[in-house]
Amino acid sequence: MRVRTSSPTLRRLRRDIIELILDNHPKDCQTCERNNSCELQRLSYELGVRDRLFEGERKQLPIDASSPALIRNPEKCILCGRCIRVCSEVQGVHNLSQQGRGFKMVVAPAHEKDMVDSVCIQCGQCINVCPTAAFVEQNETDAVFEALSNPDLHVVVQTAPSIRAAIGEGFGFEPGTPATGKMVAALRLMGFHKVFDTNLGADLTIIEEAHEFLHRLQTGERLPLITSCSPGWINFMERFYPELIPHASTCRSPMSMLSVLLKTYYAEKQGIDPRKIFVVAVMPCTAKKFEARRPEHYTEFGKPYTDAVLTTREMIWMMKCFGIDFQDQAEGDFDAPLGISSGAGDIFGTTGGVMEAALRTAYEKVTGQPCPKLEFPQVRAVEGLREVSLAINDTMLNLAVANGLNNAKILFEKMLSGDKQYHMIEIMACPGGCIGGGGQPYPPKNMHVLDPELTRLRAQALYTIDSGKTLRKSHENPAILQLYKEFLGSPNSPKAHELLHTHYQPRLPKGVK
Repeated sequence: MRVRTSSPTLRRLRRDIIELILDNHPKDCQTCERNNSCELQRLSYELGVRDRLFEGERKQLPIDASSPALIRNPEKCILCGRCIRVCSEVQGVHNLSQQGRGFKMVVAPAHEKDMVDSVCIQCGQCINVCPTAAFVEQNETDAVFEALSNPDLHVVVQTAPSIRAAIGEGFGFEPGTPATGKMVAALRLMGFHKVFDTNLGADLTIIEEAHEFLHRLQTGERLPLITSCSPGWINFMERFYPELIPHASTCRSPMSMLSVLLKTYYAEKQGIDPRKIFVVAVMPCTAKKFEARRPEHYTEFGKPYTDAVLTTREMIWMMKCFGIDFQDQAEGDFDAPLGISSGAGDIFGTTGGVMEAALRTAYEKVTGQPCPKLEFPQVRAVEGLREVSLAINDTMLNLAVANGLNNAKILFEKMLSGDKQYHMIEIMACPGGCIGGGGQPYPPKNMHVLDPELTRLRAQALYTIDSGKTLRKSHENPAILQLYKEFLGSPNSPKAHELLHTHYQPRLPKGVK
């Protein structure tokens, strides 16, 4: 058999298809969020489309900006179905489907409800796979620009672990290139008064979560403990598995913990009115925008602890807008004391990292002895699902790690049916964990967003950062020890619970009882 994959006839047929798609597409490439990273734009160029040949009625549909995390623009949708598939086949949410027939067909939640009234978990994977800009994140860059130019505000920024593993991709670095120092230096050039590290919040989460786990292990209550760092997973649990809420750790996410400390501990130490502190969080995850607006994450004076959440993509754009030469930046350091972190905090950004960081601390709390090895390759999983059993002294722990919520469903069904008894489960909503979050840079042309190699390279960047640090255990972080001594008292103390813990509740779509 001889198969031709390129010929004048094939090129003409492909061009005709792209022309038909283009002629029902908005003419706003220059102002589109996907300009220069749009597959439709790229194919149009490669196939030689130079004119819009077909005239007639075009789609005129309203933009759905109801969600705090993302925007759906049906006029830019080319009905490729990728968002439907990732929402169903990877995340198991089944929020999106094709509604209507023929020219009136549109991709939307059931009954064309607004996204905010649907079962959307705000993970943003639809944004990652969309070839145009039919799905994009809610833009919060204007609020940050305004805050930076306001002399009455003390504007601080915190950056999540996975940002340093991916932000370089937006400036020409190969995937998997750590860029911590350059990122910090660039943020200072933008005008932030202080640059802090969400990794400290990750270290704090490990301390609180490890003590919470040990208490449950000793009492046998509410096992397994399920991690609560991924806001997409928390949204999924509240909507689809509310019976698991008692098993979820009550710890806030690292972002929320650090934001609380910035408007309490830091404000007190610096003598700054917390109302004057504007906290910006750079996150890999669109669901963090939703998390920041949860009512339980608001201050007593009615403002959110996290004032603005920017995705990695938004921060890359802002840096370019400032004209910052990222590649030639000197290495910068985070500000103390809330910028000191361990390697355990760095690996939070990849699936299995939360479990591994917790084991480093839990082992020493259980045995009273130094952990003989700091790497736990058994829980380093990028394939989606892993179950392991580890012995600590005379205790055999059944552990599980899952990323992508269809994989999480497999664990939940085993757990709820009684087929398997787990002690601790780590869930990350996005494939590969935070490194594959819905706000990360669009991948290079030779990779796709769910490419295992892209996930592996970003994860390896975090493991490299971890192995290069002398401080690799959360409970040995001097900034954390000082924080407990000066402010929190002890892990799981009443004050720690008041500031660092939260609660969850069933969250049904509007109109459903």
